[in-house]
Amino acid sequence: MNSALDFNTAETAGSNELSILVISLLKGVLYQENDTSLWQALIQLQARVRDHIAVLGLELVFDEAEGYAFLRARPEVEEESAKLPRLVARRPLSFPVSLLLALLRKKLAEFDASGDATRLILSRDEIVELVRVFLPDSSNEAKLIDQIETHLNKIIELGFLRRLKANAAVNGTNGANFEVRRILKAFVDAQWLADFDARLAAYQAQLNGEEDKSDRDEYA
Repeated sequence: MNSALDFNTAETAGSNELSILVISLLKGVLYQENDTSLWQALIQLQARVRDHIAVLGLELVFDEAEGYAFLRARPEVEEESAKLPRLVARRPLSFPVSLLLALLRKKLAEFDASGDATRLILSRDEIVELVRVFLPDSSNEAKLIDQIETHLNKIIELGFLRRLKANAAVNGTNGANFEVRRILKAFVDAQWLADFDARLAAYQAQLNGEEDKSDRDEYA
């Protein structure tokens, strides 16, 4: 009798863990560093999670080495049917945010190649310098920084950056500092990165075109 009771209790606990895992993943990215107990449950129950979400047209992206997991629509589902409602919404990105993500991904690849550490942390000034060369010349430095700060806030919201505490100095600076989250690698893959130079050329051409248009509008 006790054995049957223990089995039912264990089965209920397992079902609860599975429910918590699936709900947490449907809400967003699961990071090992944020909840180690939930992460361990995912390691043990990942096969059941995959089976459970498959009926919803989703797949689990689970990178144990990098410490993150998230759900996305299965590619074959996206190709075969446009009638299924999307549980994981697409998020259109503005041009400046896309550009900044590309530059951060390139920086992360260079950082990984150096092999010096595991966390890429950049100051706001360093990020501004990354972007500056691709933006129209501006004599208003404060306005430029405010614009980039707005884009950084969007990237933080998307989960690709994390703002660090104000007293965490980087490279001798005491301003705002950011950690580039390694999940960015899952969204900007190696093949995309291989075409990076061509993409940046396209970005530069688009920027020049927008700048020319602004000039025409101003003097029309």
